[in-house]
Amino acid sequence: MSSERTEIAYPLPEVHRSKPQTCRSSVKLGLGVNEQTGRLQWCPGLTCCKILLLLPVILLPLLLVLVLLIRMDSMLTALQLNKNGRQSANLVVPSYLDDYESLLPEGETYNELINDEFLVPQAKRSQLETHAAERAKRCLSFRYANGETLELEERELMKDARTSFLPHSVNALPQECLDTVANSAHKANDLETGAVSEGDIDDDGDVKREFYTNHKKAIPRRYLETPHYWAWRLKDWEEARERERRNVGVRIIREASEADDQGEDSMEDLESQILETTAALQSFWNEQGTREGIRQAQAKTMQRYMDLKVDPCVDFYKYACGNWEKLHPIPKDKAGFDTFEMLRESLDLVLRNLLEKTTAPSEARKNQLEQTEIRNNLFKLSEHEGPTEEKTAAAEKAEQETEAEQLRKHIVRRRNILNRVLVRYKRRTNGTKRKRLIETPRDKPKDEDLLKEKDKEKQNKEEHVHHSSETASTNEYAKPKYDAQVKAKNLYKSCVNNELLSRRGLEPLHKLIRDLGGWPVLDSKWTDANFNWLQLAATLRRYNNDILIVQWVGADIKNSEENIIQFDQTGLGLPTREYFLQHSNAKYLLAYQRYMSEVMHKLGAAKSDALRTATEMIAFETQLARITAPAEQRLNVTKLYKRMSLQQLHSTVPQINWAGYLSTLQNREVRDGEEVVIYAIEYMKQLVALIAETEPRTVANYMMWRFVRHRINNVDDRFDDIKQSFYHALFGREESPQRWKVCISQVNTNMGMAVGSMFVSRYFDDNSKRDTLRMTHELQQAFRDILKTTDWLDHATKQLAEEKVNAMSLKIGYPDFILNAGELNEKYAGIEIHPDKYFENTLNVLLHTARTEQSKLHERVNKTNWQTAPAIVNAYYSRNKNQIMFPAGILQPPFYHRHFPKSLNFGGIGVVIGHELTHGFDDKGRLFDSNGNIHKWWTDASIRGFDERARCIIAQYSNYTVEEVGIALNGESTQGENIADNGGLRQAFHAYKRWLNEHPQEAGEERLPGLNMTGPQLFFLNFGQVWCGAMRPEAIRNKLNTAIHSPGRYRVIGTLSNSYDFAREFHCAAGTPMNPFHKCSVW
Repeated sequence: MSSERTEIAYPLPEVHRSKPQTCRSSVKLGLGVNEQTGRLQWCPGLTCCKILLLLPVILLPLLLVLVLLIRMDSMLTALQLNKNGRQSANLVVPSYLDDYESLLPEGETYNELINDEFLVPQAKRSQLETHAAERAKRCLSFRYANGETLELEERELMKDARTSFLPHSVNALPQECLDTVANSAHKANDLETGAVSEGDIDDDGDVKREFYTNHKKAIPRRYLETPHYWAWRLKDWEEARERERRNVGVRIIREASEADDQGEDSMEDLESQILETTAALQSFWNEQGTREGIRQAQAKTMQRYMDLKVDPCVDFYKYACGNWEKLHPIPKDKAGFDTFEMLRESLDLVLRNLLEKTTAPSEARKNQLEQTEIRNNLFKLSEHEGPTEEKTAAAEKAEQETEAEQLRKHIVRRRNILNRVLVRYKRRTNGTKRKRLIETPRDKPKDEDLLKEKDKEKQNKEEHVHHSSETASTNEYAKPKYDAQVKAKNLYKSCVNNELLSRRGLEPLHKLIRDLGGWPVLDSKWTDANFNWLQLAATLRRYNNDILIVQWVGADIKNSEENIIQFDQTGLGLPTREYFLQHSNAKYLLAYQRYMSEVMHKLGAAKSDALRTATEMIAFETQLARITAPAEQRLNVTKLYKRMSLQQLHSTVPQINWAGYLSTLQNREVRDGEEVVIYAIEYMKQLVALIAETEPRTVANYMMWRFVRHRINNVDDRFDDIKQSFYHALFGREESPQRWKVCISQVNTNMGMAVGSMFVSRYFDDNSKRDTLRMTHELQQAFRDILKTTDWLDHATKQLAEEKVNAMSLKIGYPDFILNAGELNEKYAGIEIHPDKYFENTLNVLLHTARTEQSKLHERVNKTNWQTAPAIVNAYYSRNKNQIMFPAGILQPPFYHRHFPKSLNFGGIGVVIGHELTHGFDDKGRLFDSNGNIHKWWTDASIRGFDERARCIIAQYSNYTVEEVGIALNGESTQGENIADNGGLRQAFHAYKRWLNEHPQEAGEERLPGLNMTGPQLFFLNFGQVWCGAMRPEAIRNKLNTAIHSPGRYRVIGTLSNSYDFAREFHCAAGTPMNPFHKCSVW
């Protein structure tokens, strides 16, 4: 290149001919041509270089200050939220929701963020209300217990359904929800140690949060929880306010930002982490989560309960449930716990959700529109999850709306990355099309359009109840006096309002006592001049209480088409007569006496009078226990049955005015020709003799005590400590249950169909109903197959037995009428419920229940009626109706899930179906024919064959001794349930093998990931784990004295040791404990 200078035509600064070095040293800045390259370039001077060097030094501190200010702003926002959240948040937040809390403006909680259509990823449920999200949000806890019987009413509501899968007299007293922190930042390998969603809670209730890292920090086994059904657990609302919550919002934002910068691959990594830990984000009802996710979670659950060090051929219960008690220690407020109580407690939380829904008429339409809008724009949970501050001021509402708008913009601006993650999660779990979960205000559809769209997609069964979203609100609030669901909600509301109950005090109870003629121990002016024990017994029976005489109207066991008046011996104030008659139970009598005296004293009696009266009542009830027949003498119902006219009954027991008793009870004139059935003639004769030799004052005190002991549950909590002391002595329970749990049980017991209508229309999936019906038909066929191979039944009896199986009525899920608002309202039309008068509400319910039952007299038996509420965890067989009932509440894991392998479903609900079916042919069920009538339809040879095999079952179970208390099982009183357990298992396995033969291409799908077990082995494992549980020694004693079911351990080893199929599948050598040489079998 030429070294000569090139001239520039357009104006430029002077170009230097000197070398660049000279140029930079003498000129500040210039533009010229490099002599070496000939290129036009800047020629900076020394001053410019200094400026360039100093500029970063000056700007860097300023930039750092700016960054710190921004970070401090975010931290202050998060800290302010955390402070406010501890004061006002309803619930503990799963960690992936905690992430959002750091972004919220002051005063807002995560409740305002959650989209229930994400939390409940179920495309078919397009018309969800706020509490559907609340349902998914709430922990469906694994903490539960086998609680004692609630003091609802002494009268058993199901006289002809005695042999249920579980005792129908046992009601759940679920434990407090415990907090679980769902660690959304850690990877799937933490699942192996149960570290993903665990919390450690001390006995004093303090919560110690642990965020587990990849080194798999060990956690106390006591608080390990499975990820199978629920992603978190919640502690009770009051304790939730006090505990600290780990706020990780800043970390998640940083991770999201880094993922955004690193591109789609990094975003996928973050997405996978969140999806890993939210795999269990599902309701326990069907169509929640993916098939693979559910199976993987179930496998982990089953593995945790197992003790692989135990040989399954030696003790299969310990093999299947060996770690159960370590993972689930008995909570303080329970006598014990097992799988059934866990499911009941979970169901109670769902029912609480439904019953706490707002019922304010003026807000109905507005709430509907607001919930529809929020559901499509925010991730929102219901405000009725727990106790929150009620905001009614207009300014406060305006402020909330402004904050909500700011929040929407804030989230859209800063959380796009997480939004995409949530969308993908929804698509994976629900198979729905991709759509935006958060919309900007300009994209927000109108409320009217939302309602129209939602109405079109609404499920048919919801339409039966409330035809459309708008109609639902109109129907619910237009005439609340007649709306059954509103009545149920008001009954619950009046029950949990302890502040109002405290203000009302004991006056409602004292008024009732005065109306009944007074209670001698409380009334010094009481005299026996006008006392008539039979008149008082009839009056108390109108309140659905059987005292001294048990009476009901129901199907005649020898003519199942006819409703008839029936009488039986009384129940007692303690679980069985043995508590009064055996010296070893003296401590229980002492606790009972103290319970009596303290209640009477708190009601106003002097301490000395209360103690003396309690002693007299104990003595009277002990004599009453002596004249009642023990359970062993009442097994043959045919011998007890006596049908006669009232005139004949009066001739047999002339001291009782039977017609007068019934006239008072039924409020009608009763003639001597009225036909009745009585099962306790000898008891009635001895009863009148006992009353004749007892002071009337003592009889009156005792009868009023038996009634009032239930009514103290309908006032405030002033009697809770007294009851707790008694139940601690009787069952070992260390704490009282929360009031809301007792209220849930009360409402579901007394208005079960109204509660069931809400539950079924919101949560129950008809796929479960169809699957269970199909399995029931398969189990019926299995029984028919087994029947054909039974060599101890003659041909004639086999034919009649097959006719009975074919005639069985199947009731699955719920009765259809509860989805018809008109029919449902009519059922409860006679009950008046006030939201502020719990005591009176209870009396109204009791009066209505008794009145409804008595009105059935002379009517033809309706065998299509349901006898149990849908929202319960149990199953029933009715001998009078030859009917099997499987309520919706039991159709949930581990019994059933549509994504489970068939092995688990047949080992779960399949065994339950077979169990109930076999009840039609156990020691009592075999007495009833296909129409539900009791008569001799078996030949003598077949009866002898049955009795021989039944004696084998009785002897087998009588040889089992419960080590904890050193008491042997009563094989005689439990034989019906033991026969049903053995028959149900055999039929279910037969049906499962038949299914495998018919679907060989699906045999490979019968395994679970991580469990090296075949489908048949999984069948038996799931059956065994259904009965995992533990009980306190006091509760075991009570169960052995009262229950018709064997303890869970012996329901497993007793049944499986009789199974050739089990021994073959687990390769148990002959002569091992689980494969003895001698086996017992009836069906």
